[in-house]
Amino acid sequence: MNDRLKDILRIVPDFPTKGIMFYDVSTLFADPECLSEAVERLYRMYKDEGVTKVVGIESRGFVLGAALAVRLGAGLVMARKPGKLPADVVSATYEKEYGTDTIEIHSDAITPDDVVLLHDDILATGGTMLAAKQLVDSFHPRKVMVNFLIELHCEGLHGRDVFPEGTDLRALLDLG
Repeated sequence: MNDRLKDILRIVPDFPTKGIMFYDVSTLFADPECLSEAVERLYRMYKDEGVTKVVGIESRGFVLGAALAVRLGAGLVMARKPGKLPADVVSATYEKEYGTDTIEIHSDAITPDDVVLLHDDILATGGTMLAAKQLVDSFHPRKVMVNFLIELHCEGLHGRDVFPEGTDLRALLDLG
C-alpha cells in the first residue's frame, strides 16, 4: 500500500506560484482505502506515545489531524491563519517558500500536562511547522512531536534542517 499512497498523489507544477511543484494530497484523501491506510499507519506510529492533543495545521493538516486525534483518543487543536479563531490567540509570523505568513492557535488550547503531536501534510521548507512548534513550545507541554504525511527531499528543500536537534520528527512518506 505504501507505493499506492505515493502513486495516488497528484503533482501540480507552478502552483501556487511559478517554480513550485505542488504535491496535492486531496487525491489520497478522496480514496477511501488510501485514507484509511494513512490514518492507520499514523496511528501505529504514535499509539504508545501518550498523545493528548493533536495540532492540525491549516488546512490540509486538519484532515488527518482530526482522524488521528479520534483514533488516538486525543483532542484536536487547530493552527489557523489570522482572523479565523474566535477567542484569544497566540501567533507567529514566518517565511515560507513563496512568501510570509502567520499562524495562530487559541491561547488556552494546550496545557503543561499535554503531550502534543503536530501534524501537517507536507514538509518542504519547514517554516509553517517550525512556527507552529514554537507556539506549542511556549505552552511548555510535557512532550512535543512533529509529523508529516510527506517529507520532500527535492533539490533545495531541507525542511528537517530548520528544526532544533533532537526534535521528534517523523513522516509517513518520503518523496524526492
